[in-house]
Amino acid sequence: LAAQQQGTLVTILSPEVIIERPQNLEHGDFASGLALKLARSMKMSPLAVAHKISEYLSLPPEIDKVSVVSPGFINFTLRDDWLKEQVEVILNAGESYGNLDLGKGSLVQVEFVSANPTGPLHVGHGRGAVLGSTLTNILAAAGYLVEKEYYVNNMGAQIDNFTRSLYARYQQCLGREVTMPSEGYLGNYMIDLAQEIVSEYGNKLLNLPQEEAITKISEIGLEKMMAGIKEDLRLLRVDFERWFSERSLYEEGQYNKAMAILQGGGYVAKRENAIWFESTSLGEDKDNVLVRSDGSPTYFASDIAYHYNKFMERRFHTVINIWGADHQGHIPRMKAAIRALGIDPEQLKIITYQLVTLRRGEEIVKLSKRSGDIISLREVIDEVGVDACRFIFLSRSADSQMDFDIELAKKQSVENPVYYVQYAHARIASILRLAEQRVIDYSQGDVSLLSTEPELTLIRRLILLPESMEDIATTLQPHYLPYYAQDLATAFHSFYKQCRVISQNEALTKARLKLVKASQIVLAKTLHLMGMTAPEKM
Repeated sequence: LAAQQQGTLVTILSPEVIIERPQNLEHGDFASGLALKLARSMKMSPLAVAHKISEYLSLPPEIDKVSVVSPGFINFTLRDDWLKEQVEVILNAGESYGNLDLGKGSLVQVEFVSANPTGPLHVGHGRGAVLGSTLTNILAAAGYLVEKEYYVNNMGAQIDNFTRSLYARYQQCLGREVTMPSEGYLGNYMIDLAQEIVSEYGNKLLNLPQEEAITKISEIGLEKMMAGIKEDLRLLRVDFERWFSERSLYEEGQYNKAMAILQGGGYVAKRENAIWFESTSLGEDKDNVLVRSDGSPTYFASDIAYHYNKFMERRFHTVINIWGADHQGHIPRMKAAIRALGIDPEQLKIITYQLVTLRRGEEIVKLSKRSGDIISLREVIDEVGVDACRFIFLSRSADSQMDFDIELAKKQSVENPVYYVQYAHARIASILRLAEQRVIDYSQGDVSLLSTEPELTLIRRLILLPESMEDIATTLQPHYLPYYAQDLATAFHSFYKQCRVISQNEALTKARLKLVKASQIVLAKTLHLMGMTAPEKM
């Protein structure tokens, strides 16, 4: 703008100015490709435009220099003395370093996992669980008031199939010849569950009228399945503030209230003996059934009532749903229903995650050797550990398919990214223990002595934490965090190999111990945000 006012550059409508982080640190700390966008309109080469812009830049005090490089990038480099000061900033902030006030206390609900309680959790559920719990950790640290919720689907056709399957298995365990329902749940876990009920109740349920027995075994079976799900999630370090019952939407009136709003807005029609949501009037390709011809509400109807409860009764400003990729087609009609309820659809954010393929090296693993069923989440946790599960589930963007290599996850070597990152923290802890054993007080260390390339590179990585957290809170993509953790671990390992921390040079030792302590604060914070441990020894 200053160059245009001076007449050095042609006055045109300027595009949005984007400042990015170059991948190569040799290109500075920040870069802009603005000149590349302006060159054609200015009728000048991008390099010439970049030089003109750089002449008129008013730089903040943190910037040391500006350079122009081909084909027209403007690069900015931070001052070394400012970088060194950030070590003290991190030490003073401690565990709160990286926290933001981005959310300003805005109320956000994140609903995730929400698997039907008809079987054990599998690795796909685990991926959704870790995505959700990590995202909530970051949003909370970014200044949002976050509530984590699991939506319990405890009614409908799948629950009926589960109940009748369990009742059949229960009777079989007691010696009756009963055929399993055609659409029943045939996994071995159903036999185990039935046997557990027999051991607790004996044949008491057989003495009840059939429908009463079915109702009772449904209650018992669902309670036991939910207890197993909660235990699996506890092992994975995933917790929830609320377990919301689908059935409660009908018992407490939210379903009727939501349907009344749709009816009042003219979005409901009755035809073919069913009740339809006329989503075509809101731009959808087709209308959707709310109530089937037999009078039973669809899952879609329950979801509308559930979101009425979230937005209009509990007053969440933003709702984030984390769904499996098989729900992708459900998103447009859900957004249409939100609009029909009088809510801005932008307040509903939906993240879908792709499938997980389990491998042992090159071999794809489908069935459990123990049970013959699909491999459960619990089995994978037991084999590779919680930290490895969480890191790997986070390591790809949600919309990318994932290969989970069980053998790699167990390796105690730098090939395993989980080991590599945690080993960096263990190394840090060992250095600080040695300093403590030698009674080195580094509280007055002079960080201005940190001048080598490995030291400054490490500081540059440390100060990226707040920026990474803001990116994740804004884009809702927590996979950036394990990438950041690996970059930070690489920078620390490089520093460790090239810079002796505790040496005969007392002043430099104290300065480097401050840098090591700052590294511990940032790396531990990163690991904890991912729900992982920061080991003192490995």
